Amino acid sequence: MRALLLPVKDLRNAKKRLIGVLTPEERFSLAETMLADTVRAVQGVRRIEKVFVITNYAPAMQLAEENGWEILREEQQISESHSVDAASKLCEQNGVSGLLRLPLDLPLIQSSDIDELLALKCRAPSLVIVPSRDGTGTNAILRTPPTLFPSHFGTGSFAKHLAEAESSHAQVIVRRNARLEMDVDGEPDLRALLENDLSATETGRWLHASGVAARFPPNMQAGAAVAR
Repeated sequence: MRALLLPVKDLRNAKKRLIGVLTPEERFSLAETMLADTVRAVQGVRRIEKVFVITNYAPAMQLAEENGWEILREEQQISESHSVDAASKLCEQNGVSGLLRLPLDLPLIQSSDIDELLALKCRAPSLVIVPSRDGTGTNAILRTPPTLFPSHFGTGSFAKHLAEAESSHAQVIVRRNARLEMDVDGEPDLRALLENDLSATETGRWLHASGVAARFPPNMQAGAAVAR
């Protein structure tokens, strides 16, 4: 059985790398709308048998309940890596053979992006991984089995996960997908996001309605927007 894992932190403390660029209220609203876009995509996935949400954040628990997803309650959140690894152990004990972790801040994500990863046929041990936009972080990661190796989310995580997979003698599949790579951590990410058509996203509607988008005019030197 393959399952999907959403680690959700307390959104009131999210997006600290945008301190000085957005107010606390704006950072919260941005995180909230990006989570809404990610949830919308997960709701439309066809190839998943179970969705797990690991969190101690009450609104995320309510969201999971509304969607019939399984809640893994945390007493405290030490780090995302710790949360994902704890959840991976529980999922494996409950019959999950492959676990796809997605971050909550992927405003461009579509259900088909997730289904494409889950459609990849690979035997254990294996790793399917999608890097962040700058190629150094890890956005989507599918491990078979779920506890194949420890998580290393944060700076340089993509290279660390590849090294772990090599040490585990796992098959490695690296997928590039501009929508899955477009997370928002700092100001450069926010500017890059605004280069895209966001009209169909909760994030885009909030960015424009709040006036945040107007504070970050298009960078004429920026690369082409996502067009997949």
